[in-house]
Amino acid sequence: MDFEFSEKECEFLREVDQFLKENHDPKVMDVTRENMAQVCDTPERRAFMKKVAKKGWLGITWPKEYGGQEGEGFFEYLLNEKLSSVGAPQIGKGVGIIGKTLINVGSEKLKREFLPQILDAKIEFAVGYSEPSAGSDAAAMRLKAERKGDGWLLNGQKVFTTSAHFADWYWVGARTDPDAPKHHGISLFLVRMDDPGLTIHPMYTMGNERTNAVFFDNVFVHDDYRVGELNKGFQYIAEALDIERFSMFTFAPIRGRMEVLADYVKTAKRDGKPLKDDAVVRHKLAELATECEVARVLGVKFVDAAINSNKTPTVEASQYKLYATELSRRLADATMDIVGPGGQLALHTEDAPLKGRGESCYTYTVIDTIGGGSSQVQRNIIAKRKLDLPKNF
Repeated sequence: MDFEFSEKECEFLREVDQFLKENHDPKVMDVTRENMAQVCDTPERRAFMKKVAKKGWLGITWPKEYGGQEGEGFFEYLLNEKLSSVGAPQIGKGVGIIGKTLINVGSEKLKREFLPQILDAKIEFAVGYSEPSAGSDAAAMRLKAERKGDGWLLNGQKVFTTSAHFADWYWVGARTDPDAPKHHGISLFLVRMDDPGLTIHPMYTMGNERTNAVFFDNVFVHDDYRVGELNKGFQYIAEALDIERFSMFTFAPIRGRMEVLADYVKTAKRDGKPLKDDAVVRHKLAELATECEVARVLGVKFVDAAINSNKTPTVEASQYKLYATELSRRLADATMDIVGPGGQLALHTEDAPLKGRGESCYTYTVIDTIGGGSSQVQRNIIAKRKLDLPKNF
């Protein structure tokens, strides 16, 4: 495969760069939020995404019959990398998880109602898979969906729903057949977030970002808002998770943190001696720079596999997610080690090394190794599907 960008791709990157320059807004673009910068959780961020939508960039890979361009997925990848490099919101759940699933298995009613709103950035979604007893093991979810007339009554709880406090709709998995094996008997639903039966409680992460616990109390959902076939929801969730594992963890923020650390080492001193002359520090930076290039190539490999396949490449998604997020954690660890005790000072502390970026990276990157399926889950997927190891090894 060719790792060099074509002239068409370079032209697109220049167009995105110019767009970001013209629409620069510190209320929208904040690299210090790390991967949480991708969410549209403020009016300013939602307005920014509407500008992205007007460029036609939210439907790059969608079929033309649904308003898309039927373009190559590599341009979607390039766009997300550029957006994440400046800490701007990304084309995430609506375009990828929800939109692409609806295109594949959604009813005509759901397509007509939701796809145009997604393309115009008029709607935001929360995704509800995780539960108190079903974190990385999404198939263990127990949110109950019972048949009630022409719809369903949902009762139970979800946790770690990051967008619940600002989203318009909830993309939620529920158990519609309690007697089926755990990977079966799950269905997907679209639920309005303003339903009176939903109660949203904030849960704050180590990085002081908000996620949520959501409680369902007799939430009624008409069967028209069930997505795809009954009891086949986990199949749709599994494919969507492959998209999430890649799109949630872009490479650009990792590269940015690497550049911040390298710039610090260029000028910092310890005991009166330049850090850049320390052999141990030089070795660590060289090692991390090499690993960054590996992560970048794994990302390109995933996109290439997706373009040349009729389905989302599961193993490549897990390989990238595992390597990139664990590298992100190693980079944060190395930053704290190299900077020293001052690295523990909080973000935006003016006299702190890196203005406290080391501390924020350290707390955020712990979240990265869990979201979208923990590192151990990714190892299990690779072991089973790539290495053909038995399930219980």
